[in-house]
Amino acid sequence: MFLIKHNDDMVHAAAKAGRLNLIYYSPRGQEVIPSAISVQLTDEDYVCTIYRGVHDQLAKGLPAKLIWAEYAGRSTGSCKGKGGPMHITHPETGVMVTTGVVGSSMPIAVGLGLASQVKGDKRVTVANFGDGASNIGAFHESMNLASCWKLPVIFMCQNNQYAEHSRFEKFTAGGSVSRRAEAYGMPGITVDGNDPAAMWHAAKEAIDRARAGGGPTLIEANTFRFEGHLLGDPGDYIPAEDMAAARERDPVVRVRGILLDEGHVTAEALDALEAAVRKEIKEAEEFALSSPWPEVGELATDVLDTTSEPLSSIPVPA
Repeated sequence: MFLIKHNDDMVHAAAKAGRLNLIYYSPRGQEVIPSAISVQLTDEDYVCTIYRGVHDQLAKGLPAKLIWAEYAGRSTGSCKGKGGPMHITHPETGVMVTTGVVGSSMPIAVGLGLASQVKGDKRVTVANFGDGASNIGAFHESMNLASCWKLPVIFMCQNNQYAEHSRFEKFTAGGSVSRRAEAYGMPGITVDGNDPAAMWHAAKEAIDRARAGGGPTLIEANTFRFEGHLLGDPGDYIPAEDMAAARERDPVVRVRGILLDEGHVTAEALDALEAAVRKEIKEAEEFALSSPWPEVGELATDVLDTTSEPLSSIPVPA
């Protein structure tokens, strides 16, 4: 959780200082959700996420230096600097896709779940999406098909109360995303996404069920977004009192307090952990900004050729 928080702090600082030039969607306030899920997954399990998904990527184990290099558009990035923040992919740690198309993590996850079922490899796929994406066709189509085929997919709605600039209750009928699971014959769970124990247990039940062949689960984890929709958005449409109350319950601070109060760890150990994280993110930034830019020839690689003319013969601008 601290890795996610500190990475976010450093991205903001680098962007404001002009060291990074990027579109960025902050996950601050949502640190518990992927942390409680991914600690129960392996590198072989799959995660599909969205443009506000750096917390999902970091929690799954994707190295911070590859994320930073991709943010900086450098050749050492997870997609050779050609995808940017909205297209982070790293199959080695199971981060199969990051998509900028709202809701499209879900049908991709269904395809991965079907592949796992056919292969019998016991892999679980987590499809992360926001509350806004619960109202598009891909949500319903994916839920229906996953349930019909009992696929090992977890539909993880990170309900941060806002879809871009619109408050949840203004665009979602029924008052809850998880209640929709009943229509598709799968379990639907609503959980406090800022409560680490509750989130861990909800995730464990869904993961165990999927891995045992019991089919999909829809989890709605209620949380709150600490920033505007994207970097540069001041979030003035969020009532000041709601934001203040959410920040007062900052999950990173809350979890540190729980660990200390219940005697699970010493303050010195946590301080050492946080220092190590700060060092890791600083090194990631230095690695990214010192890495080379992609060669011009990269424009013609990793591209599907549907022409009869070889890509190598197509002139590339200098």
